[in-house]
Amino acid sequence: MKDAQRQSLLHSHHPEQVRHRLRNKPGSSSVGDAVLGAIDGCVTTFAVVAGAYGAGFPSLVALVLGFANLLADGFSMAVSNYESVRAQQEHIDSVRLTEAMHIDTVPEGEREEVRQIFAAKGFEGALLEDIVRTITHDREVWIETMLTEEYGLQSVPANPWRAAFTTLLAFIAVGMIPLLPLLVPALTASQQFLFSSVLAAVMFLAVGMLKSVVLGRPVLRSGLQTLATGGAAAALAYGAGALLRSVFGIDAL
Repeated sequence: MKDAQRQSLLHSHHPEQVRHRLRNKPGSSSVGDAVLGAIDGCVTTFAVVAGAYGAGFPSLVALVLGFANLLADGFSMAVSNYESVRAQQEHIDSVRLTEAMHIDTVPEGEREEVRQIFAAKGFEGALLEDIVRTITHDREVWIETMLTEEYGLQSVPANPWRAAFTTLLAFIAVGMIPLLPLLVPALTASQQFLFSSVLAAVMFLAVGMLKSVVLGRPVLRSGLQTLATGGAAAALAYGAGALLRSVFGIDAL
């Protein structure tokens, strides 16, 4: 570790900095929503382009289908993500109410759960009893502890509207990139497909690399993994289009 990094790390773990960080907990991250929308948007539209080119369809057909899929699938994914996040929050709220009811009905049983949870972490004797007494003294702390320790749930608030909007925006912004060459009539169909392929590859690589920067993962490996995933999807679409072209004799249309 470089000396500058070590000094920065030491500063961030100064008691005052730690106190501030824990007091101002970050909200839920939108990185996952953005990555999900960006990758799926690029896969969706480029798969249409690849499938149409493999089938021998005109560029105009691929363009129309691409933009139609971009809007319809983007909206569908945003709605699905909204429902998923909302369902997750409703589940957390339901568990919180259940734990509150248990604390009111069988407080000693709930204290025993706290005792066994922390005993499993290695605490024992008077120290264990102090921990149990401290946690169960505050009802909200007690409930939040059970959410995290018993159910493995994180109570960081997630906004379903923000998740949906982030997914939709990323889906459209990245998904429209492979369609841009089809808007240039001066290019031949082969050139349009070539440029679309290059742009799609750049997008897959960029999204994977940006994701790794945020998550602290190896940049190049993450980018290549995302590129491989998108390339495989495009290859399947192209293969399906070419197969159907052969089976149904689309050349004759």
